[in-house]
This record gives sequence, structure tokens and C-alpha cells, in this order.
Amino acid sequence: MSASCSWATVWNASPTPSYPPTFADQVVAQPARAQFEAFLDEHRGALNGCLDGLTEEQVRRSLVASRTTLLGLVKHATFVEKVWFDEAVTCRSRAEIGIPATSDESFILDDDDTIATVQHAHREACEASRHATSSLGLDDILHGHRRGPLPLRWVYLHVLRELAQHCGHADILREQLINE
Repeated sequence: MSASCSWATVWNASPTPSYPPTFADQVVAQPARAQFEAFLDEHRGALNGCLDGLTEEQVRRSLVASRTTLLGLVKHATFVEKVWFDEAVTCRSRAEIGIPATSDESFILDDDDTIATVQHAHREACEASRHATSSLGLDDILHGHRRGPLPLRWVYLHVLRELAQHCGHADILREQLINE
């Protein structure tokens, strides 16, 4: 990550460079589930925090050919949380949950989407995800996703991979905006 969106900044740690919290000894010694959750929360926080300090115009600015914007990435991450930890866990449809039918649609920004509203919705979705999986084990099977039954362990890994990719996208977009 660039200095503009460092782990230290996101986690309100000291201003000196440091390793992400998941490198801390207390996380390494934890059971696998706690490690998964620490990595997920670290990436959730990093993505959400990459909007901090920017203007509404900056976070909506399109810098690539796709619909990808910083605000759109965080809005999409909210969609991801709801697909994998609401739809897959509860077996409710996307329409029932109130989310777009496709991933591509989740990047579309509405006029009332702001940094504050999108960050808040993302934090709420992450909290709902934690709650939805709190009683599940890593090997418990989730039946509500379109791909079919999947163990929670696979879902954690998939979401972590997606969040890591989007954190990289966000870091590059943020760097472009700040260096304009």
C-alpha cells in the first residue's frame, strides 16, 4: 500500500511504518477461524478507510475504463458482504436482501451515495456478516449461494481474495487522485 492508505493510517496506529495487525504474534497463535476473521477485518477496514480524506468528487472520479471508482469499490464490497454472508447463509434472494442482481450493477453510484453513507453501509454489512457467521464453524456448509453448497472456510478465503484485490485497486486509484 502507498503511504496515502497505509495499514498504520487505516488502523490508527503510530505514524511510523509497521506491519499490518495480522502479523502480530497474538494473531499468528490464534486458531484458524480467528486468523481468517482478523485478515478479513483488516482488509475490510483498509478498503473502507481508503475513502478517508478525499472529496466527494474525487471518490466518484472514473480513472479507468470500467465503472470502478473508489466510492464504487466500497459500495461493491458491501454487495460482496451481503452476497456471501447474507444470501449464502440465510438463503434469501438478492431481491429480498435489496441488492443488485449482478456484481457489475453493484458498482453503480446513485446521487445519494456519499462517502459517509457508503462507508456506513459497508460497516453495517461487515457487522451483519460477523453476526451471521458467529455461530458457524469453518466446515459448516452454506447453502444459499448460486454456486451451490460451500463450506464457510471456502467463503472466507474467497471474500478475502476479493477484498485483497479491491484493496490493491483502491490503493492505485487513491494514489492517482492524490498525485494529480
